[in-house]
Amino acid sequence: MNGPPLASAYAGAGTPAWVDGLIGVAIFSGSLPATRIALTGFDPLFLTLARGALAGLASAALLAAVRPKLPERSDVAAFGVLSLCVVLAFPLLTAFALMRVESAHAIVFIGLLPLATAGFGALRAGERLSRRFWLFACLGSAIVAGFALRDGLTLEAADLLMLLAILAGGLGYAEGGRLSRRLGGWPVIAWANVAALPVTLPLAWWLAPPGVSGIPAGAWAGLGYVALFSMLIGFVFWNRGLARGGIAAVGQLQLLQPFLGLALAALLLGERIEPAMVIAALAVVACVAGARRAA
Repeated sequence: MNGPPLASAYAGAGTPAWVDGLIGVAIFSGSLPATRIALTGFDPLFLTLARGALAGLASAALLAAVRPKLPERSDVAAFGVLSLCVVLAFPLLTAFALMRVESAHAIVFIGLLPLATAGFGALRAGERLSRRFWLFACLGSAIVAGFALRDGLTLEAADLLMLLAILAGGLGYAEGGRLSRRLGGWPVIAWANVAALPVTLPLAWWLAPPGVSGIPAGAWAGLGYVALFSMLIGFVFWNRGLARGGIAAVGQLQLLQPFLGLALAALLLGERIEPAMVIAALAVVACVAGARRAA
């Protein structure tokens, strides 16, 4: 699929698109720590369905109040892919991974999302990118991967789950960014959440815990965060940034997400921040800046 070069297709998008993307990344950075906290009271399958159902109900209320432009019939397949990837697959795979490893271990894999997003952006949205862009994108991902594997290569079941989640997330982000160019950022994620309601709502009701008295308050807070912020509010900014600034280009901001997420994991869960994290984060910032100039 061919499309215009980024330099001409997104001329004038500039800083606002990157600010939107950065806000989205900052919100998403809390997703894995919040999921880890929510798992102290809920099982992974119910958590995934409940967050999708709550996000779907909130999205339905928002759509009913604002009444944005309706998607076209030709968008049905794209919304199906988007819902499957970001409402079901990514949350479920990461939740099962977090049952086996700490959030700090899982978070570093998120640094591979920009490369997956850029690849799917090129395939699904026809974005043409310069060699310099791909150099910075690959270098940034290599830095994150090197940070993740600094203690040696040990591929476990949780790692495979996270890799599958990365593929699902990259495809979902590309589809969301592509649809947002025409339909707007928040309506796209809202319609995707509503499209999943026939699955998420009845199954969440069926799998709900028999009693809620013993569920910690932190678990409820984690569920609330991933339902409203990770599944709706974060995508309002993220989809708008991808649509205005380019899926692959703005997607490079996800390189910062592992380090923001690790900082939150340290703050909320008491997990340790290492000096190598700070060094790697600074190197990644340089790669993001280089990718922005090259896009």
